[in-house]
Amino acid sequence: MKLATLKPRESRIAAIVLLLVVLVVGYFVLLHWWFVAPLRSIHAEMDDLRDTHARFASAIAEKPRLQQRIAAMGAGQVASHAFLPEDDPNAAAAGLMQRVVDAVAAHPQGGSCDVTQKMPVPNPPAAPDEPYRKVAVSISLRCEVQPLAETLHDLEQGAPYLFVDDLSIYRNPVAAMQQAAAPLEVQFTLSGYVRQPRSTGDAQGGAP
Repeated sequence: MKLATLKPRESRIAAIVLLLVVLVVGYFVLLHWWFVAPLRSIHAEMDDLRDTHARFASAIAEKPRLQQRIAAMGAGQVASHAFLPEDDPNAAAAGLMQRVVDAVAAHPQGGSCDVTQKMPVPNPPAAPDEPYRKVAVSISLRCEVQPLAETLHDLEQGAPYLFVDDLSIYRNPVAAMQQAAAPLEVQFTLSGYVRQPRSTGDAQGGAP
């Protein structure tokens, strides 16, 4: 059986079609799966991180208002729940770290969240006439987005009044290459206030 010979015009069309097929296959084999798809994934993750950071920044923006509320409270409000219950700064720092552990454990749904590091932050000693003293701890978490958002909400919106500062959120690039949805690496400083004990002289001076 003799094969039909293609006409010159048909040969050119067949060659063009074959070239297009080769180009499409080459694009997906050599470019798309190695370069284009990973770049799209990275851009999507960056958009998610920007949205998450914007939500947390909005929550942190409320910090001055809460600090004004604390400053407006008089020294006679001993029973106020706005202050840390501990009297000693070291005990208050330990209590802050435990509050983070408890807040993380309270949100097991929506993904994993682990406290990877926690340590007290040294603060300069308060003056004797200052009624309050700041206590801060440094916290590092490895979290999915949902439990992280719920944990930070609990810390900043509950009682006593706590403040999240120096918030840093990023995704480890090595872990992101190994798994599609690598957890977020989160670092921040959590602080609160304890009451300064009133000296005997002040107490006697205030007595009638």
